[in-house]
Amino acid sequence: QVQLVESGGGSVQPGGSLTLSCVASGSFVAIHTMGWYRQAPGKRRELVAMTDSSGNQNYADSVKGRFTISRDNAKSTVTLQMNSLQPEDTAIYYCNANIRTNAFQTYWARGTQVTDST
Repeated sequence: QVQLVESGGGSVQPGGSLTLSCVASGSFVAIHTMGWYRQAPGKRRELVAMTDSSGNQNYADSVKGRFTISRDNAKSTVTLQMNSLQPEDTAIYYCNANIRTNAFQTYWARGTQVTDST
């Protein structure tokens, strides 16, 4: 009954910006962590940015200073503002959340393509 719905992917030129959003819906009692991973073709999935229920934020070193994650607990929503996008940011971005119903479980969105090319 719990699902993550992600939106905001697209294609931009180097230096451009995109905003991703992810909304958790369904029956649950708490969201612990919520954020994004990404996976480029032929590469391992990697953490991009993550927040917890207290507002703590973690970023991959490669995106620090360019990406900003924010969380609205009342709306069960996280937003990833991505600035100064570069070709190496091209990947499928997957919203991820650890959500408690009867117990905590990990949920994944279907993924949204972010493409940055010259």
